[in-house]
Amino acid sequence: MPLITSPNFDAGDDFYEALLAAHQGLEPAQSHAFNARLILLLANHIGRQDVLLEALSAAARSTSSDAPPAGAASHEDPHERT
Repeated sequence: MPLITSPNFDAGDDFYEALLAAHQGLEPAQSHAFNARLILLLANHIGRQDVLLEALSAAARSTSSDAPPAGAASHEDPHERT
């Protein structure tokens, strides 16, 4: 089973809003721990090492293409919600 990277679930915006709400009030360390638990729960649900490794690779490619140049200052805090 290859990794599905096209939209594949209903109410994606609703899920994203729920994810943001779950992070409300968390300190950065708590937010990171929450994300780690969520990732491990979803990885357990997927249950396929090949798919999980493909997802890691895809996320790394996406992260490196989205990242600012080395030494560039970030102007927004991903944990700050307004």
